[in-house]
Amino acid sequence: MRRISVAAAVLVFALGVIGPAVVHPATASAAQIIGVNELTPFRTAITVTSPAMGRNVDLQVLHPAGGGSRGTYYLLDGLDPGIGQSTWTNATDAEAFFRDKFVNVVLPMGGQASYYTNWITDDPRFGRYRWETFLTEELPGLIDAQFNGNGLNGIGGLSMGGNAAYILAARHPGLYRSVAGYSACPDIAMAAGAMMFSIVNRGGNPGNMWGLPGSPEWAAHDPALMLDGLRGKALYLSTGTGIPGPHELELKPTLAENIFLGGPIELGVNTCMVAFDQRLRAAGIGARIDYHPVGTHSWSYWQDALHASWPFIGPPLGA
Repeated sequence: MRRISVAAAVLVFALGVIGPAVVHPATASAAQIIGVNELTPFRTAITVTSPAMGRNVDLQVLHPAGGGSRGTYYLLDGLDPGIGQSTWTNATDAEAFFRDKFVNVVLPMGGQASYYTNWITDDPRFGRYRWETFLTEELPGLIDAQFNGNGLNGIGGLSMGGNAAYILAARHPGLYRSVAGYSACPDIAMAAGAMMFSIVNRGGNPGNMWGLPGSPEWAAHDPALMLDGLRGKALYLSTGTGIPGPHELELKPTLAENIFLGGPIELGVNTCMVAFDQRLRAAGIGARIDYHPVGTHSWSYWQDALHASWPFIGPPLGA
């Protein structure tokens, strides 16, 4: 049995965060695209009304300029999504990179510290988080209809978004053909303490997500316990070691943050990824895992990983 962070559990009780679960009633109305704004021939902003979330959700989609059906890659943000656009387009060359790739790239906006999952209780800070239902049930059909999708989907993300990508893929094995995690820790039991701290640090109530670590909901969202859901997919993971590398010199305004915060975080990710890699191997599940001798938890390395992942996760989408 894997060890759950005792400190994390104590934190939850100390904050008094475990409240009664709220059962969200099913909604009869369907999700709809209610706004479309073509920003460029290759990038469109859309607004979707989501019955599951109880609000409108903004997204942007990178797409080819011409016609023809294509696959779709859902690319998730980290703990603190960008304002007005995904951090993927704000902090990396994702828009230029995908311009000659025949694929739709869906970039959800919002979802701070959400882990893109369905929370069991509405949160005073974040409101209603039902991201899993939105991303897996409400959104795919709308994207395919609006952007000529061929029904072949992949999902990826960095850090929190990478954890979520593996969670959603394991829980919905028929929906995604490719999965990527850039500096992610898909072994959720190992990541539990860090996940709860990240929610508390942003003003949320971690008990409102899946309750207390060790509960059935945590186990039901742990890819390390649902490896068969990942079998047969194109899997990609990447991690550095936390040791500063070449990109630190390119990011002088955030140099100290990258080294003293991003370094230890990436070291923890590396440890988690080694353990997850061993689980995949023991289960006979193949994956492309890039271990880099240097690299902190920062955007320049995630841009590199995005480029490196595409030869593995793009072809199953027909890209």
